[in-house]
Amino acid sequence: MTESRTLPPEALNEWSAALAERFGLAEGDVPISLILDLARDVANGVARPAAPLSAFVAGLVAGRAGGTPADTEAAVAAVVELAKRWHAG
Repeated sequence: MTESRTLPPEALNEWSAALAERFGLAEGDVPISLILDLARDVANGVARPAAPLSAFVAGLVAGRAGGTPADTEAAVAAVVELAKRWHAG
């Protein structure tokens, strides 16, 4: 029998906290809901495999812009906007 890879919400919080600790991030630096919403919108608007790629690109763009929470929100919003228009032409 294989182990399930689906995480309950509290495990996702634990994983996020572990990432934050490992990389010296502040508590608010990992906006779980924002990133999950991005992944959902990209998966539905483009394709499922595009979701992790898009999350990476949003993080890269936010980091290059300065890495503030506002930079993250702006980068995510831009990716989501593009995903929502993707099949509209």
